[in-house]
Amino acid sequence: MSKDLTLVIAIVILTALVAIFFISFVAYRKTPMPKGCENLKMDQEKCASCSNESCMFHKKEESEDNK
Repeated sequence: MSKDLTLVIAIVILTALVAIFFISFVAYRKTPMPKGCENLKMDQEKCASCSNESCMFHKKEESEDNK
């Protein structure tokens, strides 16, 4: 293959990947929240008995306690 053809193919592939990224990002942002997940809140009773240290709620609670 010639150098010019290789460059054109690379540009087409890169452009296609960028287009796929933007299209999927816009589709993700427009997707509605599943029913039942609209107002998820932290439940203090369940969180007090949980030992999952990697939970985002646990980390948030620790950072608020340190303030």
